[in-house]
Amino acid sequence: MADLPGIVVTGGSGRMGRMLIETVCASDKARLVGVTERPGNDWIGADIGTAMGGAGIGVKVTDDPLEAFANAQAVIDFTAPAATVAHAELTAQARAVHVIGTTGFSADDLRHLDTAARHAVLVRAGNMSLGVNLLVKLTERVAAALDADYDIEVVEAHHRHKVDAPSGTALMLGEAAAQGRGVKLSDVEDRARDGITGTRAPGAIGFSAIRGGDIVGEHDVLFAADGERIVLRHIASDRSVFARGALKAALWGQDKGPGAYDMMDVLGL
Repeated sequence: MADLPGIVVTGGSGRMGRMLIETVCASDKARLVGVTERPGNDWIGADIGTAMGGAGIGVKVTDDPLEAFANAQAVIDFTAPAATVAHAELTAQARAVHVIGTTGFSADDLRHLDTAARHAVLVRAGNMSLGVNLLVKLTERVAAALDADYDIEVVEAHHRHKVDAPSGTALMLGEAAAQGRGVKLSDVEDRARDGITGTRAPGAIGFSAIRGGDIVGEHDVLFAADGERIVLRHIASDRSVFARGALKAALWGQDKGPGAYDMMDVLGL
């Protein structure tokens, strides 16, 4: 076991953090060597196994990411933009693979991540599942095949606790549609409609966000023209698909040179 890549999971007490911990612990290709949480979290100092309601596994939760990352070959990070940017500097120092599923970054945040990627492997994706990444490719190809008579709308649904909209996955899909059409998403995106908005702008790529209940993640890409509609859809019913993808990315990055990568690179798409 000692020769297996050591993985640190950040934000271990969250829903995604717990799923990542379970996935790493169940793997025969990696080992859990650290779990971090924010200062003041009730889990700080506890064995992660007992904190999650099971037997101890000898890994304590810490609020010191520098200490945790020093012994890691990879860090899997589904936290918040400010935390992830801070983590990126530390993972770069440790030369650990940084797998980022966090969404909602600003342009300035992304510049900081690009800087970190000069020194270590950074794999960032709005969605880590194989199915979604296939959907991204399909979206690009369909958008390239259809002309502007087909309006494009990305519709996404998530649980009530999600704080950013559109989702990172929805933006991935919008970027793919824009690329297929040979335009910049920033020039054609329509993210909000309220009140008397006027008619839809020709060539616009629209976004609609639904929040409610415990929806894990649902994404539709609608191509609508007079007389017909084409709908590409992905539904995630279990967060384990994201955790498995993140672990795959962490293992994939072990023999790669420094740089910014995404799941398309990991999956060879």
